[in-house]
Amino acid sequence: MKSVAIIGTGLIGASFGLGLRKAGFEGPIWGVSSAGAVKEALAVKAIDRAAPLAEAAAECDLLFLAQPIGRILDTIRHLNPLVRPEALVTDAGSTKCEIADLALREITRCRFLGGHPMAGKEKRGAAAAEAGLFRGATAAAEAGLFRGATWVLTPEEPGDLASTQAKDFVHWLHKLGAKPVRMDPEEHDRVVSLTSHLAQLASTALAAAVAENLQPAERLAVAGPGLMDMTRLALSSYDLWRDILATNSEPIDRALGAYIQKLEYVRENLRTRQLQREFQRGAELAARLREAVAGDARVPNDKLG
Repeated sequence: MKSVAIIGTGLIGASFGLGLRKAGFEGPIWGVSSAGAVKEALAVKAIDRAAPLAEAAAECDLLFLAQPIGRILDTIRHLNPLVRPEALVTDAGSTKCEIADLALREITRCRFLGGHPMAGKEKRGAAAAEAGLFRGATAAAEAGLFRGATWVLTPEEPGDLASTQAKDFVHWLHKLGAKPVRMDPEEHDRVVSLTSHLAQLASTALAAAVAENLQPAERLAVAGPGLMDMTRLALSSYDLWRDILATNSEPIDRALGAYIQKLEYVRENLRTRQLQREFQRGAELAARLREAVAGDARVPNDKLG
């Protein structure tokens, strides 16, 4: 991997560029995005230069599509005539089935390897990007956006992960501190409907319910840290989530159904001891989640590298 084009220089794209530099990547990093976005990415040194898509695709051997899902799909439709045959195209889309299916049809001149870094913030833009330092960093913010984060890869063809380009890409993911894991696109979309998308919608719905029912609004001063924690994701932009919800609607619908059923069960048992079991089950999951985030849990069997 000698040169990189980051298509979409927002939070994820800029963090990828900054992380590569911190990890020792010495090749040129190009940025393709809106004028304002590339200006911001240049300012934080996430990219070396801005260029149109055609120019960057003709020069770079890794193309990282870090746009919203709708724009990733649009880029894939136009990319094939522009890429070098030895290039690798990958993406950071939060859903994978539609992206993988389209790439399988449209990208034939070079390899495509779907991806999804399980990292992000409610903030957007290159100004919020994190480069990532290495072991021994003293502040949590210095750990980098991808350090310790699972980076799902969704190959469609048996040889997608065996190519030299893919192995080189996985090597750099490890240097960023990420934990690459292989999954089928369908399994990925089912899992993230529960682990990511449901959390966002639950936070949004909670914040909206409180807003509608807590009057006057000044009573928010009575809120404790629990409401602050639970509504952090409600700060996220609908513009970003619109495509995620549209491209993973069936798994999300099933996840919401399971959540609503659990809320109804809680509602029916407010005066019984049946909720003790739910508190125990919830606490066990919360503890395992924190172990996994801290890196103490066993990695999946399909971890790469």
